[in-house]
Amino acid sequence: MPVDETLATYSDWLYRSALGVYLFAVLLYAVEQAFARAPRRAMAGAGGPDVLTDAPKSELTKAERIGRMGAAMTVLGAVLHLGSLVMRGLSAGRAPWGNMYEYMSLLCLAAVVTWIVLMAKFPIRRLGAFVLTPILVLLFLGGTVLYAESAPVQPALRSYWLVIHVSVISISSGMLLIPGVTSILYLLKDTNSERFPKLPSADVLDRMSYRTTVLAFPLFTAGIILGAIWAEAAWGRFWGWDPKETVAFVSWVVYAAYLHARATAGWRGRRAAWINIAGFALNVFNLFFINLVTSGLHSYAGL
Repeated sequence: MPVDETLATYSDWLYRSALGVYLFAVLLYAVEQAFARAPRRAMAGAGGPDVLTDAPKSELTKAERIGRMGAAMTVLGAVLHLGSLVMRGLSAGRAPWGNMYEYMSLLCLAAVVTWIVLMAKFPIRRLGAFVLTPILVLLFLGGTVLYAESAPVQPALRSYWLVIHVSVISISSGMLLIPGVTSILYLLKDTNSERFPKLPSADVLDRMSYRTTVLAFPLFTAGIILGAIWAEAAWGRFWGWDPKETVAFVSWVVYAAYLHARATAGWRGRRAAWINIAGFALNVFNLFFINLVTSGLHSYAGL
């Protein structure tokens, strides 16, 4: 099927527009973080823990209104971002995650959507600058170093497993970026809360990291299993300890250990955060080093 160059061009324009909108959102979040008041606390009940409270709309400060604008810009950026993927898929007549540029784009979109959902559940909007900055870096690298023209995929990727396996593993990997960042922020808050008064409470950061990992881990597990099934169909074996397979498995073990420790040993706080950060580091290592430096059966993915 010939590539529709017009749609491919629209896809590139939408990608760059989304990148610009995200950058503007980061600046708005940074203004809120810099000038907003420290989160207020209200008693949850007699003897209960303090909980963060949002100010009523009528009491919003100028900085908080700017933060809301940042949230709105994040949603707009996500819409443009989704449009770029849809246009890329339509231009090539296939799933729009057949090379590293497209894979990175889908992963970052999953991270942004996860962040938008978390903002609706937790009083964490002012963390947007911390969360979106690494996503912006990934998108910039994807649109420059890893960029690939819209084209049919290589023969090895012409399979319905491309739609199933790659989408699941990239979405789950994108979701897991968020608890990695919030776990780092948790350590900062827990180490010296007086130095970081404007960060949400350590308890909020800990719960957010845990709940996001709980949701992403089953998807990550399914992605690894589906990849093994595809490997058997394509290469005649379910598992061959390819570098990408190996690091993905080690990441799975780390996240499984994190959830197991939280559920059975009652590990909360610093120890759990360090385990989550280790999983985050492996996730990023697998994304870049394994794909860009090492050679293996997965290296054909647009490199």
